[in-house]
Amino acid sequence: MTDASRADQAWTFLPVSLDVTGKTCLLVGESSQAARKAELLLKAGAVIEIIGSPAAPAFAKLQASSSLKLANTNSGNPLSFSIKSFQVSDLDGKALVIAATEDTTLNGFIAEQAKQRQLPVNVVENPRLSSLIFPSIIDRKPILVSISSSGNAPVLTRLLRNQLEATIPHGIGQLARLAGRFRDQARKVLPTVNQRRRFWEAIFSGTLADLVYAGRLQKAEQHLHDSLEQGASIYAGGEVYLVGAGPGDPDLLTFRALRLMRQADVVLYDRLVATPVLDLVRRDAEKINVGKARSQHTLPQQDINHLLVTLAKQGKRVLRLKGGDPFIFGRGGEEIDQLAEHNIPFQVVPGITAASGCAAYAGIPLTHRDYSQSVRFVTGHLKNNSCDLPWPEFVQASQTLVFYMGLLGLPLIAAQLVAHGMRTDMPVALVSKGTTPQQQVVCGTLGNIVSKLEEHQVAAPTIIIVGDVVKLREKLNWLK
Repeated sequence: MTDASRADQAWTFLPVSLDVTGKTCLLVGESSQAARKAELLLKAGAVIEIIGSPAAPAFAKLQASSSLKLANTNSGNPLSFSIKSFQVSDLDGKALVIAATEDTTLNGFIAEQAKQRQLPVNVVENPRLSSLIFPSIIDRKPILVSISSSGNAPVLTRLLRNQLEATIPHGIGQLARLAGRFRDQARKVLPTVNQRRRFWEAIFSGTLADLVYAGRLQKAEQHLHDSLEQGASIYAGGEVYLVGAGPGDPDLLTFRALRLMRQADVVLYDRLVATPVLDLVRRDAEKINVGKARSQHTLPQQDINHLLVTLAKQGKRVLRLKGGDPFIFGRGGEEIDQLAEHNIPFQVVPGITAASGCAAYAGIPLTHRDYSQSVRFVTGHLKNNSCDLPWPEFVQASQTLVFYMGLLGLPLIAAQLVAHGMRTDMPVALVSKGTTPQQQVVCGTLGNIVSKLEEHQVAAPTIIIVGDVVKLREKLNWLK
């Protein structure tokens, strides 16, 4: 792989944590960057051999710092200096190598030699030569949060770290240590992984955290003990979350949707759920694709209903993730009807429906005082090659029509609207894959939209907007 192709990759470095406790690391250079790397290694418990002068200003400051004093109490003096030139033999027995000189040629040579020995190496300010980079760190031992741009924008990662640091309580490390002392007891009281996960989620977001952050550690420990004494029955029941995923842009998710997505044990998702949205689901959750494309159902609706009931009865938190809004052409009502019959608790989280999201991203207001005082959502799905719809009701002044799932039936929809009295120059917009980077908008009129569809490759999912409000797109298209 060339340096250029590597730099262009969206993901270059694997985020891992490296144990260097008591291990010898080599640092070459006397720069301020070298001193910062040495301080990080000291905090991690490493022993450091430095090719450089201890009198260098950056190292003189380091030797007076609290980081070195703390390291000295644990393992004697963890720093040793050699004022000499780098030799390849200096790599022998090292766990990690850092090249931080002002000589770019020397830095490259050190990196090459380290890689030949399969040693992790960091070249300061040169991620292309590095096999390891140092992320920005938020330190709340034993909680460590690292943020990396894979070496592309270190200043940006530091700014992001500063933002996140303000939101992470300083006492969260104590909270983690307290929980660690009770892990074995929790395993005995809560026999399943799901029960333990739900227990700790409730504990970390409830009274225990407040007590720890307030410094009331003895009372916090008693609270944790009492919570475990209540036993496993509290955390045994399953639940279903019926969540609208919106039309595609993950930024349109609600806070509540995101919270439930990150605590579900298993996810049943539809074809219309965008990949960036699905990526926000808890990483270790089981994911089941239940369809559905036109005339191709991965699972029939009845089987989906049954699966929701079965999984919930197993004590799992089940996320039913639907594109758009679950109660607008989403058959969400059928699913929760089955849950109610089996006395399974459920929550419903509305999502931004395709009509609203796609129209907004296309710059088309669905209502406007001068053009439309009402909007009507209609399913354009063909059944037996026909749409049995109340066409005369659609031909009304000052009304906007939005057809879902109508791409295949567009010729029939246009013909029926004209046949029932709608004028042929009525503006029409097709919004394909709305709110996503692949959004495409094709505008025309009832008289020519079918021919325009033949000229453009328009992919599902597509909504059809019919009404004078489409005229406003040219002026209000904010995504130009």
